Amino acid sequence: MEEMNHVSADGRSEGSTITFSLPADKDREMREILHQVYDALVEKGHNPINQIVGYILSEDPTYITKHKNARVLIRKIDRDELLNVLVKEYLKV
Repeated sequence: MEEMNHVSADGRSEGSTITFSLPADKDREMREILHQVYDALVEKGHNPINQIVGYILSEDPTYITKHKNARVLIRKIDRDELLNVLVKEYLKV
């Protein structure tokens, strides 16, 4: 993570923004964990997308099943990093 100061057109500071950059191995680990959690949710008959989104928005671990240790796995992922990666991937930037 790196912090950047933004300055408006009239030269006033608009505060700071934190930018994220993840090493490839961290990105790969997040993907693997999400796939494992997704599979565990499917096996238990849940809608995995709804459950994962619910967890991301609320940070309530009960959205994620304990099956195959999925609840422990999902908590290894930093939500801010995950959201950053998801938005970048969605926008292809």
